[in-house]
This record gives sequence, C-alpha cells and structure tokens, in this order.
Amino acid sequence: MSGIEDEIGQDPSPAPGVMEAAYGRLRGEILAGTLGPGTRLKLDGLRDRYGASVNTLREALSRLLADGLVQSEGQRGFTVVPASLADLHDITEVRCLLECEAARRSLARADLEWEARLVGAYHKLSRVETIVDENRERWGGRLEDYNREFHAALISACGSRWLLHLFGTMYDQSLRYRMLSLQTAAFPREQSRREHRELLDAALARDAETVCRVLQVHITKGLELYEALK
Repeated sequence: MSGIEDEIGQDPSPAPGVMEAAYGRLRGEILAGTLGPGTRLKLDGLRDRYGASVNTLREALSRLLADGLVQSEGQRGFTVVPASLADLHDITEVRCLLECEAARRSLARADLEWEARLVGAYHKLSRVETIVDENRERWGGRLEDYNREFHAALISACGSRWLLHLFGTMYDQSLRYRMLSLQTAAFPREQSRREHRELLDAALARDAETVCRVLQVHITKGLELYEALK
C-alpha cells in the first residue's frame, strides 16, 4: 500500500491523490481483514492511524460505502460491513452468474490480443503460485494481484463496461471472506492451481461450457472454506 501524502491545512476538497491514498489503505485493510467485520471506523482514530484529515477520510468512507465494504450508522458514523454465511452465499451466487456470463461473452468475442492478455496473466499467476509458500509475506500480496488480473483477463473481451465494473465489486466482496478464512485455515493451493490451468486451456479452446463449469467450482471453493469454519 502506498503511504498517505502530507496534507496542508484543512482544505474541504482534498487533493485527489491524498484521498486515493486514504481510500486505498482503508480498502486494503478491510479486504485483508485487518479491519474486521463490524469494526467501528471512528474518524479521530482513523485520522491518527492514517495521518489524514477528517475531510479526506469522510470522502474515502463514502467511496467504501458505495463499494459495499462499510455501512453508515447515521450519527454513530461508519462500521465495516458485518460478515455472515448468508451474505457469502449471496455473493458467491451473484459472482458465479456474473462471471460466467462475462466469460461466455468474452470467449465469443475473443481475439489474439485477448489471448495474449490471458496467457500473460496466467504466466505471472502460475509462477507466483509455485513460490508463494516459501515466503508468504513477500509473495502473498503479489499472488492476490495476479489472481485478480487472471480472472479479469478471462472476461476482458466481454464488451460490457458494467459487467467489468460489477466483476471488480463482487471480486472484492469474495476476497474479503477468503482473507477472513485464511486467518484460521489453509487455502487448497494445489486445487486452485489446477483450476487456473483448466480455465486457461478451456478458454484458449473457446470451450465456454468447461470454463463456466470450472469457474463455478473455483468460485464456490471460497464459500466451502468459510462454511467449514462455522
């Protein structure tokens, strides 16, 4: 995460770079589970934690509210959205529907540029998957970045900016639960690696049925991991 730049004065409209940095740090700590479900987000405490003005933090929290990662409690301020099994079931179902539809459209419109994006994203992901357990602190964040990049590349030719936007939203919601699960349980790494390869091969073969079948299993794995902890 990038650091928050120093702010001068109490400008009611913070510079975009300052607000982006505050938003990025808050979002990252919510997705990683550092700021856990139900955590009260008091402005005074956040100001000390991030070295950002109250105005900057309000703007960042408003964006996180739109992302569905925090909720407003009126005069009581903001809290991180609570976690529940019912919520994760809903997230998983919506993500499966959305990502499979986007993948079908992407395969129907795919060209050599799309193939290059997908193969390139897979190459980076597969390389990090083989070494992440050697140094989780060093490679864990990179693994998450490359995993997102691979899934985004798969649907990148779908031709719908709204499908791509909603993919990012639902991916974040799913990621938050996965990171919460990883605090107490190991992720089935070999299964995930195998599924990524199957997705690549089926996508390059333009086999939409296999891509969607593997995606369903792949996405649902996070739900099963979380359920096992309850």
